[in-house]
Amino acid sequence: MPAAAHPPVALIIPGSGPTDRDGDNPLGVNAAPYRRLAEALAAHGIASLRIDKRGLFGSADAIPDPNAVTLDDYAADIHAWVTALKARTGAACIWLIGHSEGGLVALKAAADPAGICGVVLLATPGRPMGEMLREQFQATPANAPYRAAAFGAIAALEAGRHVDPATLAPPLRPLFAPQIQGFLISAFAFDPAPALAGLRLPVLIVQGGRDLQVSDADARRLAAAQPKARLVRLPSVNHVLKSVASDDRAANLATYADAALPLAPGVTEAIAGFIAAPR
Repeated sequence: MPAAAHPPVALIIPGSGPTDRDGDNPLGVNAAPYRRLAEALAAHGIASLRIDKRGLFGSADAIPDPNAVTLDDYAADIHAWVTALKARTGAACIWLIGHSEGGLVALKAAADPAGICGVVLLATPGRPMGEMLREQFQATPANAPYRAAAFGAIAALEAGRHVDPATLAPPLRPLFAPQIQGFLISAFAFDPAPALAGLRLPVLIVQGGRDLQVSDADARRLAAAQPKARLVRLPSVNHVLKSVASDDRAANLATYADAALPLAPGVTEAIAGFIAAPR
């Protein structure tokens, strides 16, 4: 909470996997992008809440299995948080700030705009997740021996069918583990661009030029779907919202484990300026 009375209020929605309220996860991310964003927003007069996903960390008691979720479940959680935030702060509506997969959750939730002021999409995919996964497999030469099997598994999940991991090579089994296939089926069925096209809320799209996971093409597809949305491109920003001076992949990935690095210039300013803009 900033010092000012009655500030705008934002809900920061985390990205994929076991990501916590700070934006970190035990798979090697320790950049604290959401904590740093919350602190920076407060300095700009904007209150925020960052959350642990259901079944994880501080929300571990919410459900016994954190993998037993769908995109619709996460969207329902967002509406519960919006209701709680409005009651806690007295705000008439809440801004949604979704990062990566969290942007998809924000779009899903905003289909019911009750209590939502608008949506900020940070490094958010502009295509269905299955399409992005195919592209990532195609781009990595080491995946060549497994590509056909992976594409077959993706196609099955897109059709709403579960896959037997025993039929897959060992390197593919964690990606298509049985416990996450329900979520993958729900996520693969969601196309963010048409969802954004139907929104009648203010929308900001922020995309970093050195993002290794979400591309400028994704941001362009989102912007094309909703011409009234504001698109901000930040050339030196990566997926965890830190500055990267070159196209060196190792240097980029090193920022994922460096919580001491501040957010890249322009990130907070774009979001705060959008939320505070008169309407």
